Amino acid sequence: MNPITIEPIDKSNWEEALAISLLETQVNLVPTVIESLAYAYVKPWDAALDPYLLREGNKAFGFFYLSYTPASTDNYWIGGFQINKDDQGKGLGSKSLYNILEWIQEEHPQCQIISLTVEKSNVHARGLYEKIGFINQELENQDGEMVYKLQLK
Repeated sequence: MNPITIEPIDKSNWEEALAISLLETQVNLVPTVIESLAYAYVKPWDAALDPYLLREGNKAFGFFYLSYTPASTDNYWIGGFQINKDDQGKGLGSKSLYNILEWIQEEHPQCQIISLTVEKSNVHARGLYEKIGFINQELENQDGEMVYKLQLK
């Protein structure tokens, strides 16, 4: 099995990112890649929002973005995390999340807390995040999504 790599989305790979799609039952649970790329351009929440492609070998299979305040210790949010529908059920979700968390610690060594939100009804994703160590804050954001946090240090 090839290692999972994380690469910034740019003019060389944006079309691969747009090809990532979800099952019909999942489309309302996470922003589309195109919406996330718009967020990267507009930066609606924080000073920085960087989109990334997840790849195993030559195959692009997933996407996420990191929204954050540079130099902060606790304002880092993983968003838009998704695995292409044809690649689900192979353990790539948890493997990718572990890689993303390691990568954030390398790229942003000051980061101590990672946050994310998840739809209440997305039981599968909630279980995945809890398995990895994210803790449900028993809070909802303005969109009614559950807020989860993970202490890194």
